[in-house]
Amino acid sequence: MAFTVLRPEGQARRGRFESAHGPIETPVFMNVATQAAIKGGLSSEDLEGLNCRVALCNTYHLHLRPGEEIIKVLGGLHGFMDWHKPILTDSGGFQIFSLASLRKITEEGVAFRSHIDGAKIFMSPEDSIRVQSSLGSDIAMAFDECVKIPSPREYVADSCERTYRWLLRCKEELMRLNQREDTVNRGQQLFGINQGGIDRELRLRHMARIGELDLPGYAVGGLAVGESTEEMYETLDYLVPEMPADKPRYLMGVGTPANIVEGVYRGIDFFDCVMPARNGRHAKLFTRFGTINLKNEKFARDERPIEEGCSCPVCRRYSRAYLRHLFKAEEILALRFGVLHNLWYYNHLMEEIRTALEEGRFEDFRREFYRLQEKD
Repeated sequence: MAFTVLRPEGQARRGRFESAHGPIETPVFMNVATQAAIKGGLSSEDLEGLNCRVALCNTYHLHLRPGEEIIKVLGGLHGFMDWHKPILTDSGGFQIFSLASLRKITEEGVAFRSHIDGAKIFMSPEDSIRVQSSLGSDIAMAFDECVKIPSPREYVADSCERTYRWLLRCKEELMRLNQREDTVNRGQQLFGINQGGIDRELRLRHMARIGELDLPGYAVGGLAVGESTEEMYETLDYLVPEMPADKPRYLMGVGTPANIVEGVYRGIDFFDCVMPARNGRHAKLFTRFGTINLKNEKFARDERPIEEGCSCPVCRRYSRAYLRHLFKAEEILALRFGVLHNLWYYNHLMEEIRTALEEGRFEDFRREFYRLQEKD
C-alpha cells in the first residue's frame, strides 16, 4: 500500500492512497456513517450515487451495538452494510473524550460507562485495534486521548506521552492481527494521531516522534474542540510542513466548506465531519453561495431548487417551498432530502478541488470559492 502525490500546488496536493478496497483519490471528504449508516435515512446505494469515496464508521458505537463479533461473522463492515469501497474506523478516543464525566484514564486504557445503559466498559489500545480489526475497515485509527482546549500544559504533555505509548501498542497489535488467517481484512492499515492542543512545542515534538514510526498515514487530532478558527489554521501552518510528505494527512472532525478549502491549501488530504448530515437534518443547507435555512418564511413560495445549477437528486426535482413544507410538517422525508443535498455538495466540492489541483489552478479556485460565498 502506498500514497502517491500526483500533482502539488504550493502546500496543496492531489494524491492517491491505495487501500485494500481500492484507491482513495485525495483530497477526500469521508462521509460519516456513525452506526454503519448515514443519519437521515441514506443507504449505501445512496452513497454510491453521491460519489462518496470513503465511509467513516464509529468504533465506540458499533462496539456497543450490535457488537463487533456480529459484524465480523457477517463479513465485516463491508459485508454488513453492503459497502464495497474503502472504510475508515475511528478508535473510540473522541467518544471517550465526549464522555469526560463518565470515564477514567489510566496507562492501561480507559474505563467508562456506556451512554446507552450505564454499563461499565474498559477499552485499551489493544481492545480498540481488536474491535477495528473485527470491523474490517481499511484504515484503523490509533487509540488516543483527545484533550479539551484549553487544558493545563503539564496535563497535555503527559497525555501526548501516553498517546505515543498507546500508539506503539496499537501498531504491535495490528501487526499481530494482520498475520492471522481469520482476520477480516489483512490489508488494514494504521494511522497515527498527532496531539498537543495548540501548544506549538508539544505538537511538533509529538509529530516528530510518531513520524519516526513510518506509519501508512497521520492525522491531526484534538482540533475543533475549543480553539478559534485562527488558532486551528495557525497550528496547521507550522505542523503540516513537519508531517511526512509521502504519507496522507488527515484533519479529524473538520469541518465547514471553508475549513476544507483552507485545509487543502495547507496540505491536508483527508477530512471528515458530521456537519453536512447534521445540518441537513435541521434544514441548514450548503450552496456555493453560502448556507440557507429552509425553515425561514421567505422560502414558503420559493419555486427554485436549493441551489440553482446543482445536479443533486433533490435539486433536480424539488423546490425550496416543498422542502420547507416537509421540514415544517416534520416529515421524515425532509431529513433525507436535507442530508442528500448536503452530502452531494461536500462530495462535489471535493471533486472540484481535485480537478482544480490536477489543472494547476487551485489558487484560482480558492479565490472564486470565497467570491461566490460573499454573494449570498
